[in-house]
Amino acid sequence: MTAEFIVRTATRADASAMLSLLLSAVTEGDALPFQGGVDTAFIDSQWLGAAGCFLACRGEHVLGMYRYGANMPGRGSHIASATFLVCQQCRGQGVGRTLVEHCLGQAKASGFRAMQFNQVLATNRTALSLYRSFGFKRVGKIPEAFAHPQYGYVSAYIMYLDLHRYDQKSSKDCAEWP
Repeated sequence: MTAEFIVRTATRADASAMLSLLLSAVTEGDALPFQGGVDTAFIDSQWLGAAGCFLACRGEHVLGMYRYGANMPGRGSHIASATFLVCQQCRGQGVGRTLVEHCLGQAKASGFRAMQFNQVLATNRTALSLYRSFGFKRVGKIPEAFAHPQYGYVSAYIMYLDLHRYDQKSSKDCAEWP
């Protein structure tokens, strides 16, 4: 059995560990579109500057992270979007599932009506299965949306969940989950 972890709010003091995790995901090249320009300023603006940014931690070690916020400004700001990262050696331990569940609870509590993921790669079967298990539906497909380093141009899906229909299993405060 794996040691437990907590989900907590990210702070500026976490920026270095967050950048390390993000750079690792960028190097893997199979989920995020970034090829460069990922630095501490990017962490500050895109992650720590989001409506919410949380980390899964075991002691001082960051196992995963997510950010969420409005998918669009103005009249589209009632729909959230999010980005999730789990360190490669922590996958398959429930970190991603915990982060998604936490995120959906946070987004719903913040008043968002729905969650939309704009680019879930067709090759990312783990993420697709995880999102479906929470009730996300595939509402669109973008052909050849992503230049995958192993498979060439792959399609991406747009995934959607109505948060009013999402019934979080726990009414526990999401600020810090064991």
